[in-house]
Amino acid sequence: MSPGLRRQLRTAVALVVFALAAYLGFGQLAPDDGPSGSSSDTSSETSSGSSSSQDAAAPSTDAATGLPWVSEAALPVEARETLALIDEGGPFPYPGRDGATFENREGLLPPAPRGRYAEYTVPTPGEDDRGPRRIVVGDGDGPDPEYFWTDDHYGSFARILRD
Repeated sequence: MSPGLRRQLRTAVALVVFALAAYLGFGQLAPDDGPSGSSSDTSSETSSGSSSSQDAAAPSTDAATGLPWVSEAALPVEARETLALIDEGGPFPYPGRDGATFENREGLLPPAPRGRYAEYTVPTPGEDDRGPRRIVVGDGDGPDPEYFWTDDHYGSFARILRD
């Protein structure tokens, strides 16, 4: 198994474990202000096959939000396609719904004024409606937007680490 596939599998397993823990109500994970300290390789391969030093130093949990990180490469293909549509400004599969204000009623994302977050549908194979998967984009306090992933209709979130 290639190192890149192994990292993707580890990330996917971690996301499933986190989602299961959140579903079962095991409480919130404590924020991690630095790298996990484990000896596992946390670098991600870029499309050119080289490792990114920024990814290698990324902690497993976003210190600012307390949410786990998920790499863009570890997301389902439909989520990566939705990110590309967001980057391009559309067109989106659900006009009027995609890009609509996400109100953060669950309070799982950092508190923000209304209008800071926008939600986008991530198609779910086998669903005949919008399904539970979404990407939420926040304008953030810096120059780059914040991207969040949910596969359980806002029951839990992970912060997306863009490749």
